[in-house]
Amino acid sequence: MDQIRNQLYSIEQITGEYLKQPVKAKSPVTDSGSSFQQVLQTKQTDYVRQQGVFFSKHANERLNSRNIHLTETQLQRLNTGVEQARGKNINESLVMLDNLAFIVNVSNNTVITALDQGGDANHVFTNIDGAVII
Repeated sequence: MDQIRNQLYSIEQITGEYLKQPVKAKSPVTDSGSSFQQVLQTKQTDYVRQQGVFFSKHANERLNSRNIHLTETQLQRLNTGVEQARGKNINESLVMLDNLAFIVNVSNNTVITALDQGGDANHVFTNIDGAVII
């Protein structure tokens, strides 16, 4: 037997007492008071923003087939448009740039497709929740 709180308890009594109490899981917290998940998400978002937009395989195929070549200035403006969409909490955005249109998944920073005004498409855009015109 062991003496705890000036009372005698057997191992069975102590085990039973402690197993009855639910153990609350604590979220790991960093020195700054943020949880690991918050820090990781912030770092990932910062990384994506620094890298700029990515072009999906489909978007690259559309750019090549439509003979669309972006200049460095246009690419910077496209990134600016994506940041503006992110600031408005848009998930799937149409970004209009000069005579080009891009459908962008803002959270992944990925251009899904691209087209120009001279294309054969009927210019109907679906499954977007916002548009940015630059």
